[in-house]
Amino acid sequence: MSKKTLVIGASEKPERYSNKAIKALRKYGHQVVAIALRTGRVEDVAFDTEKKSYSGIDTVTLYVGPQNQSDFYDYVEKIKPRRVIFNPGTENKAFADRLKASGIETEEACTLVLLGIGAY
Repeated sequence: MSKKTLVIGASEKPERYSNKAIKALRKYGHQVVAIALRTGRVEDVAFDTEKKSYSGIDTVTLYVGPQNQSDFYDYVEKIKPRRVIFNPGTENKAFADRLKASGIETEEACTLVLLGIGAY
């Protein structure tokens, strides 16, 4: 089943995990939208540089460190995803607690691993 996913912190650099995640999500048939600091593209996914009000987001997967996440607190709550994945290096208890209080699941995991083991 396709899960529409928002990647926050997308990068065109192939060595970046956000880039690898976009490719893997597309390979597994998931619809992907992405936000980045600058415009760019990975395969058929163009990056937005502003926080658009996407609808139908199942999962937000974070590739932005905790020190840069506060700009996204209200935004993520507003789009009401089913869950937010905190990839390694993005763990943030304050943000996770806030999301849980809003009824949004949180998971400290690696999107690539979840996809690889069929647990996404």
